[in-house]
Amino acid sequence: MGSLCALDEPLQYPFARRDESVVDNYHGVLVSDPYRWLEDPDAEEVKDFVQKQVKLTESVLKRCDTREKLLQKITTLFDHPRYDAPFRRGNKYFYFHNTGLQAQKVLYVLDSLDGKPDVLLDPNGLSEDGTVSLNTYSVSKDAKYLAYGLSSSGSDWVTIKVMRVEDKRVVPDTLSWVKFSGISWTHDSKGFFYSRYPSPKEGEKLDAGTETNTNLNHELYYHLLGTDQSEDILCWRDPDHPKYTVAAKVMDDGKYVLLYIGESCDPVNKLYYCDMSALPNGLEGHREKKDLLPFVKLIDNFDASYEAIANDDTVFTFLTNKDAPKYKLVRVDLKEPSAWTTVLEEAEKDVLESAVVVNDNQILASYLSDVKYILQLRDLKTGSLLHHLPIDIGTVYEISARREDSMFFIGFTSFLTPGVIYQCNLENEVPDMKIFREIVVPGFDRREFNVNQIFVPSKDGTQIPMFIVARKDIPLDGSHPCLLYGYGGFNISLTPSFSVGRIVLTRHLGTIYCLANIRGGGEYGEEWHKAGSLAKKQNCFDDFISAAEYLVSAGYTQPRKLCIEGGSNGGLLIGACINQRPDLFGCALAHVGVMDMLRFHKFTIGHAWTSDFGCSEKEEEFHWLIKYSPLHNVRRPWEQAPDQPSQYPPTMLLTADHDDRVVPLHSLKLLATMQYVLCTSLEKSPQTNPIIGRIECKAGHGAGRPTQKMIDEAADRYSFMAKMLGASWID
Repeated sequence: MGSLCALDEPLQYPFARRDESVVDNYHGVLVSDPYRWLEDPDAEEVKDFVQKQVKLTESVLKRCDTREKLLQKITTLFDHPRYDAPFRRGNKYFYFHNTGLQAQKVLYVLDSLDGKPDVLLDPNGLSEDGTVSLNTYSVSKDAKYLAYGLSSSGSDWVTIKVMRVEDKRVVPDTLSWVKFSGISWTHDSKGFFYSRYPSPKEGEKLDAGTETNTNLNHELYYHLLGTDQSEDILCWRDPDHPKYTVAAKVMDDGKYVLLYIGESCDPVNKLYYCDMSALPNGLEGHREKKDLLPFVKLIDNFDASYEAIANDDTVFTFLTNKDAPKYKLVRVDLKEPSAWTTVLEEAEKDVLESAVVVNDNQILASYLSDVKYILQLRDLKTGSLLHHLPIDIGTVYEISARREDSMFFIGFTSFLTPGVIYQCNLENEVPDMKIFREIVVPGFDRREFNVNQIFVPSKDGTQIPMFIVARKDIPLDGSHPCLLYGYGGFNISLTPSFSVGRIVLTRHLGTIYCLANIRGGGEYGEEWHKAGSLAKKQNCFDDFISAAEYLVSAGYTQPRKLCIEGGSNGGLLIGACINQRPDLFGCALAHVGVMDMLRFHKFTIGHAWTSDFGCSEKEEEFHWLIKYSPLHNVRRPWEQAPDQPSQYPPTMLLTADHDDRVVPLHSLKLLATMQYVLCTSLEKSPQTNPIIGRIECKAGHGAGRPTQKMIDEAADRYSFMAKMLGASWID
């Protein structure tokens, strides 16, 4: 299907060398990999390839006439104050705030909720271009110290620093080679637990963020304030299982520290505990012993997920999916570790997303019901329902609460609600819930739009939820540009949220925005996740294609006006769908996608994704992967169906040089492959729609991205979409 408004002439693509000698033998099947050389981010040849692609893409974007208008309008709407919910430590409150166009949000501290806020940590002063961001943070229980992890250029690597809250003095403590780590203080404020990888060996590449080496041997340490990192106490390591990841959590009583051990991205973990009060000379004294902390194994398998939400001495309450794919609450006494009781049964349909203990003995339970949030207050001891908390249709994205407090905060958003922070007081019998802060976007009027949720039957009859956001009273005549977004993986739920970029598309380009909640996500619990994983991954693509077909048949749009978009696992989704149904789409935007399904496990943390995808080193799983791997299924549509002449839709692959989660080689190899197979290998190719890559420098997988980079990227990708779909500007 040719796009409605493709470029005037076919693009001249840069030459990319093919090394036909690179062939792998997978269980007797020979698979060539002619662009293997693109896996080396340091090679001059790769840098040259990237620069030429950047130049080509810029030449295309210059021809996208809505680019400047989009940039201007998105910038204007983005320029509004944004707040996170306050949280309390000691006798102080803390909250994050962005005045509008600041690159990074700023952490403030105040003595009372109506007191004068004081800037505590402003990441914007740490780099000229805003690419140093806050990755993780933790305030000590007495509010004397802030430990915070900084990331550069969006990398997953973190450096932890410590600040004294009282005088904002940054103390000398600096912790390096930290990755996939939280920070958990002991209650004496003498130090904290954190996770890290071993330092690189001499001669290994040190440009953290662009290297592709696999991440192995995650270790748990305790850092004592005022000491060098080399003196940190090694609390846990497991050299027999180098792919495990570890995290620690100090419980509310300050007595127990829990050790969570994961082996993949599946919602399963081992769980050990250590009674720190039983250490003869405390943690400091343990430093001299040179052995690991004496953790006791409570759960020593990967059968289910266990998250501690509270304990009363040895009696612990957990949120778990053990024999409960939609989650439940259970309780155990460490003195009788085999005797577990259920506190709150699994719901029949709704997924228990989170449970937080507040007001001493009450549980704030957050459920997902048909991709919409429900909040309940329940009794901690019995699990019985006390109250429903009233919220609109949308997403609870933040809960700021402590067991010792009767007051807590809830952050709420939806497609048409930029953000509301509710303050809830439980001092009286009936919860008192009021708006603490509302985020207002000047120039945005929610009354102009409609949101509907529909259910679309997939190929096998499964009902797939989909949200549709559009201007009011549009005729269903197939004339509208449409953007369909999806993810479908890793138990992650896509729920309603506000996006300036998408509101601008809907308001000023007449676009219908659709969010498909396909299988593989967590929208209906672990069964829904498993139904889009491993041997059943094709269900994700079938669900997404069915959603697209519905939008056409119901009159919302037509194939040449339909753009699809997704990121990370969603980038894989887009790559697979344009291979399987190139005729169904008028444009494709694939962000930081996993595109080489035969080799993803070899780079950085890719080995953890085998729980969702499988691994090509196992014969059965190789045969699943080779069927849909975007890199290995690029075909010329005009040869597949000569009686129905078609081509690939205009495609933009987006990646970043410091993406050390889904390394850029995935997008680079697919870009080279598509340009060769569809375009440069033929003298007069029917493929006239552009295949381009937007490759960003000093950026990563998406976390910590400065505001301006987000705005620029939105203007680039959506102006490309508008040009390709023939969407015109509406004032």
